[in-house]
Amino acid sequence: MSIRLIAQDLYRLIKEAEEIQKKIENAPFEKRGALEEQLRRTSAEVKRMRDMLEGQKDQPVHTKFYR
Repeated sequence: MSIRLIAQDLYRLIKEAEEIQKKIENAPFEKRGALEEQLRRTSAEVKRMRDMLEGQKDQPVHTKFYR
């Protein structure tokens, strides 16, 4: 996956996590548990995508093998 696509997915996930956080702040107590679980999963996905993006940035563009 290209860096650009990873960055776009990361941005989308961050915005989604922010929206869920806003919903939690305004939600009644009964609905917060489900929203917090959704936020936990989304936050984990954000972390995974950040790690993936960092890994892509560390790879050299051209790899040469010497013997």
